[in-house]
Amino acid sequence: MATILVIEDDQPLLSFVVDFLKDEGFIVAGTGSGARGLATVASLHPDLVILDLGLPDIAGETVLTQIKDTSPEIPIIILTAKAQLNSIVQSLNLGADDYLAKPFEIAELLARIKARLRVTANINPLLTIDHLKVNLDTREATRQNRPLPLTKTEFDLLTYLLKNKNKVLTRTMILNHVWDFDSDVESRVVDAFISSLRKKVDSGFRRKLIHNKRGVGYVLKD
Repeated sequence: MATILVIEDDQPLLSFVVDFLKDEGFIVAGTGSGARGLATVASLHPDLVILDLGLPDIAGETVLTQIKDTSPEIPIIILTAKAQLNSIVQSLNLGADDYLAKPFEIAELLARIKARLRVTANINPLLTIDHLKVNLDTREATRQNRPLPLTKTEFDLLTYLLKNKNKVLTRTMILNHVWDFDSDVESRVVDAFISSLRKKVDSGFRRKLIHNKRGVGYVLKD
């Protein structure tokens, strides 16, 4: 389930796009501020960003540049009322992956989102680290060929850790990705699931893969 951040200052359009994408099964966050958008990218690390160029506080081009400087792997689709060729070329030169000029058809936006996510998706369904393997197609996990009996949430948690291996993930980032922005879930639930996952992944192995970064969060590393 991909996470999408929409940065758009037109509130009716923002609400429409956010609601539409949620109905399509995506995890979606939205904001009308460039500054809040940058903060959300840092905390949420979405799979894709939809970015309006005409933001009230920070130029969309600046937001685009800052996102690409810190997270170049995140695809960005530009929404712009500036249909002029030089504006489009400038955005693409700054790192934008695609663009739509307003007004646009929502079906076309959806098609472009799916296309960008396919491009950035890991074609190999196997995620691995130090003899730990996760098969995204079969939703099976093994370590040294020993099956790991994971619950759905544990599997989703392990997958998120593996996709971001060697990167420290905060509890908020984990909550947002694994629990789908559920406000009823507290950060201590993350600690409980990490503890359970550790027992299944690391128990009986000399090399431990799941580590606690005190005061920050967790990291899966070899």
